[in-house]
Amino acid sequence: MNAVKQFVRCMAAAVMALSVMLPAQGADYPDKPISILVGFPPGTSTDSVARIIGEKISKELGQPVIVKNKPGVGGSLAVTELARSKPDGYTLALSASGPLGINPHLYKEIAYDALNDFAPIGQTSWLPYLLVINKTKGLDTYAKMVAYAQANPDKLTYASIGMGTTSHLLMAMLLQKTGMKMVHVPYTGSSQSQADVIGGNVDMTFDTLVTVLPHVKSGRLTALAVSTHERAKLDPTIPTLEEQGVPDYNMGAWLGFVAPKGTPPAIINKLHAEINKALKDPEVSARLEALGTEVVMSDSPETFGNLIITNYNTWGKLIKQAGVEQK
Repeated sequence: MNAVKQFVRCMAAAVMALSVMLPAQGADYPDKPISILVGFPPGTSTDSVARIIGEKISKELGQPVIVKNKPGVGGSLAVTELARSKPDGYTLALSASGPLGINPHLYKEIAYDALNDFAPIGQTSWLPYLLVINKTKGLDTYAKMVAYAQANPDKLTYASIGMGTTSHLLMAMLLQKTGMKMVHVPYTGSSQSQADVIGGNVDMTFDTLVTVLPHVKSGRLTALAVSTHERAKLDPTIPTLEEQGVPDYNMGAWLGFVAPKGTPPAIINKLHAEINKALKDPEVSARLEALGTEVVMSDSPETFGNLIITNYNTWGKLIKQAGVEQK
């Protein structure tokens, strides 16, 4: 009996010690450099957002914040490394919606569980997509394009930057909601797909607003609609799909910070507060918006976690409906 009582006392002491240590972890954090893993090359939107925010929180926290680019498998290499990292708040990732929402449904060999291997911290950005069309058929409004497509099934073509990519799935969702039928022409990147739409080889494409808007401004392409609830700040003259009769269409690519599962809540909450503080800074938000990203803050890590789950389920359903096979 004495041995049992001694064991219980030891366990109680251990629990009390842990409860004292966990808040201290948040109070003392950070005391060394923080790494941000990015699954895309330097110069991409995700990389630029990570560097802008990293620079700001480095000043606030008094420690270096180092961006480490780990491109590959549609951005999934970075979060694969994150899932294997120590959950101490010193290795984070700025993920896009692809690695956590789309890729798990596309790649058979994904080495992480998107919904269970990470601790959400907070959203930073939303990347609107823009539906653009060339001038070969005179379809210079969304209404004209829909009327033509419905009268001529499979006579229009659309480009994407690859099977199962956001640009492909956004159009698949639009076709599903409107009943239009078009021919999909997949490419391996934005440059070639946009060049062929401009050249008239393909009729239209969905791509990030920041990459196609210059072609709209130059007159080489016509903007039909943006993919989000709200009009884009970069060009508020372009109407949304919802404004033009497509119900419940609010799609794009999110960016947000995640940590390894098991990272102490005190550290997660501290990082969430610092990231939101950075996003509220007028200079930071202006730099982010110049990249073509909409600044979006989560009111809590749990809110961001719910977005990840909803997004994961939405993309999974779309991928199944589009008949995209796993790679």
